[in-house]
Amino acid sequence: MCLGIPGRIVSIVDDETDTALVEIAGIRRAINIACVVEEDGRHADCVGDWVLVHVGFAMSRIDAEEAARTLELLRELGEMDEELRQPQASARRGGEHGR
Repeated sequence: MCLGIPGRIVSIVDDETDTALVEIAGIRRAINIACVVEEDGRHADCVGDWVLVHVGFAMSRIDAEEAARTLELLRELGEMDEELRQPQASARRGGEHGR
């Protein structure tokens, strides 16, 4: 499964290498934006745009609303993952249903 994480382009690092700084959940990383730069566009035109990031590449542009929905879903999945891990840890420690 290919998972794209929403990030917002905050600055351009290098036009020649199509590198931009993207913020994802408060963390900033350099990624490649070659797939989202318009053929006749400028890299600077991408600053402020939301993109789906996968393995260091911006795969597509998305609007702010879609980014917010996706981030919320990922947060919920993270919480669900944590809930699923808790009973397993409890069982290993001999929790309520243990020995």
